[in-house]
Amino acid sequence: MNIHEYQAKGVLAQYGVAVPRGGVAYTVEEAVKVAEDLGGPVWVVKAQIHAGGRGKGGGVKVVKSLDELKTVAGEILGMTLVTPQTGPQGRVVRRIYIEEGADIARELYLSMLVDRGSSRVSIMASTEGGMDIEEVAAATPEKITVVTIDPVAGIQPFHARKIAFSLGLEGDQVKAATRLVIGAYKAFTATDASLLEINPLMVSGTGAVVALDAKMNFDDNALFRHKDIAELRDENEEDPAEIEAQKHDLNYIKLDGAIGCMVNGAGLAMATMDIIKLFGGEPANFLDVGGGATKERVTEAFKIILSDANVEGILVNIFGGIMRCDVIAEGVVAAARDVSLHVPLVVRLEGTNVDLGKEILANSGLPIITGEDLGDAAEKIVKAVKEAA
Repeated sequence: MNIHEYQAKGVLAQYGVAVPRGGVAYTVEEAVKVAEDLGGPVWVVKAQIHAGGRGKGGGVKVVKSLDELKTVAGEILGMTLVTPQTGPQGRVVRRIYIEEGADIARELYLSMLVDRGSSRVSIMASTEGGMDIEEVAAATPEKITVVTIDPVAGIQPFHARKIAFSLGLEGDQVKAATRLVIGAYKAFTATDASLLEINPLMVSGTGAVVALDAKMNFDDNALFRHKDIAELRDENEEDPAEIEAQKHDLNYIKLDGAIGCMVNGAGLAMATMDIIKLFGGEPANFLDVGGGATKERVTEAFKIILSDANVEGILVNIFGGIMRCDVIAEGVVAAARDVSLHVPLVVRLEGTNVDLGKEILANSGLPIITGEDLGDAAEKIVKAVKEAA
């Protein structure tokens, strides 16, 4: 789960991380009130969406008067902000963050993530703050310092000092950075975060070390332990189909292709998408109905796939272990009738009650194409979509 910048700063502040003063606003009037409470003479107006690169799209502006703030807030609120991370469709800005101006002497980079390779939390730091870290890694990897933390011992002051020294900090700046890194690590682990990115990490003219921006992602599977974090969710920033899928315990992720996929098991779903591409097609989604799906859940999965206007065909690939093939077949037939199926449908079933499942499909009276194996099914759906185009 992602949260907004101002929410991430609120979480970090609870663990002693220095952040600028600011407040969220949903209207121009609220923005002016926040600015008046902060005091002038300079404020920063920031669009709040779940995507980076907001400044490149015109979503971050520095203003030097309340009149200018009114104008800029009115322009940003309600705009469709397009950034490198939103795609061409952009995101509608429904809230803005008004923050006090900052005296920036240096911009640095700091992030934390769960490193699957080492099974530890890795801290990354770079002197190249304000830039895309991917570009830094590609062009000047020597400017990135990585420190991994043993989960048994946890973070120690020497870890934080190593980060501080790698950033070229000196004197009191090292002390301030040490406090910030330790606080950020505590926030990361205590909230079951999967990513924390502070870009830029600012060194002010007075030597203060402050998180000028913040991005946090959290492990969905741990949210039951963090009701306060779960309440920060903004469904306006999420795909409606993915939200609907979660209500039915379906794992669904929308993609850009034209062939909808319904599969049981994450590994089989990945293999299904790969083989669709192998035969020249593009998957429209990842959808895992799980091992214990019911007829009703399968029906909902079908509806969610077809809610995507880009879907021109559907491939159902089910291996019936715990899941019975006849249950899948009943769900497919019920859903196809319910939504008035208008695109090619290929179904490949294998496993428990497979013969009964195939019989249900064959007797449905619907134009369902049967795949004998995964390769055959993928080839048939790609061909059917191309012929229907």
